[in-house]
Amino acid sequence: MATIARSALQALGSSATTASSITDVTHLSSYNWIEAAEPTIATPPKTPQKVPQDSGLVYIAQNAARHPDSPLEPLFRSLFHTNPTFDISSVDVVTDRNNMRKLLYFVNPKLNKFAPEPFTIKAEVVGKTTIFSRDETATHEIIKPGQFRGFGHNFEKLYTSSEISGSTGHHRIISYSFGGLKFVVRHETDGYVKTLPSPDASPGKTQDETGLSRMLSTLSVSPTTASHAITGSKLSMCHVGKEVPIESTLEIKTRAMTRRLKISDVAAQLWVSQTPMLVRAYHNKGTFQKPQVEDITAEIKAWESQHEEDLKTLDGLIQKIVSTAKECAGSVVIKYDVSQDELQIEKTAATPMLPQDLYSRWDGKGKKTSTAQQARTGDEPTPLEVKL
Repeated sequence: MATIARSALQALGSSATTASSITDVTHLSSYNWIEAAEPTIATPPKTPQKVPQDSGLVYIAQNAARHPDSPLEPLFRSLFHTNPTFDISSVDVVTDRNNMRKLLYFVNPKLNKFAPEPFTIKAEVVGKTTIFSRDETATHEIIKPGQFRGFGHNFEKLYTSSEISGSTGHHRIISYSFGGLKFVVRHETDGYVKTLPSPDASPGKTQDETGLSRMLSTLSVSPTTASHAITGSKLSMCHVGKEVPIESTLEIKTRAMTRRLKISDVAAQLWVSQTPMLVRAYHNKGTFQKPQVEDITAEIKAWESQHEEDLKTLDGLIQKIVSTAKECAGSVVIKYDVSQDELQIEKTAATPMLPQDLYSRWDGKGKKTSTAQQARTGDEPTPLEVKL
């Protein structure tokens, strides 16, 4: 359908007519993947701790690993439970943060410290909305004995308190405006700070001095009802706990003492999800000193201003992908060809990304609204009131 070469990116960026900043950020919903439902509270350590290196099962794309039939279904079930009247037809793009990062790295490879790699993003048009689905060759990996993959996962287990047994990942759903389009973005979050910084805190003060071990928690809460199955879906859901404000959410990064982490190394990731807090945890051969929680809102805003041209180009690129997908009136796949250094947009067979009852949310009448959905046969199930 279309090929977007690097040489064409400048023209896409110059066509952008709106601001390249993110505005109107709103928390919509959240959910956890869990192994069990028994609640537990863990007390994090207060002194330097030796952390074992990561090993065993590690998720790359947990939604696809756990629910391969429809990795995006949990996003919509959670969204419509929390916001039953949410007007999804007013949204231009629904996507995971990972897809936005990949497209931004195509715009400017220097924003990624790793060498460019091929990637694939699936897209489906429903009404005026384009849904981007993350597509990974591998959704998880097993770190074998002798393999070194750092300490990040085990650091989180030791230095954060989990409030539900078996939680394996917390996902948040936010909305915002960018480049004249309204986005709904899903992303994984490492934790949150229970006590936000005092407005009159001294400049440059981090939350380390106020007792980090009392403030960090993984984003999970105690269950209040048993899980139940959803008709027409393999997904089971249960109603759980409380809402955590976006202002207290954070990203955790671990590094060796000799490799200091710059804001520029993580700014693109945190910009896409508008994550305001960062923990830079440094270790000496696996022994971590007390980590710090930093409010980096100002730094991310400054990064946004400094990369205005890149973000305008990202805006133009997404607009081009959306318009091309709509010409297909169904499903497309976006592929990055490393050897040619270009994006290729190809029309694909109409394969629904969502269970059929969710498509009715676009018109509120239960009618089929996309070419992809028409590929399914049988009666439509009645939309459900789902407890999450």
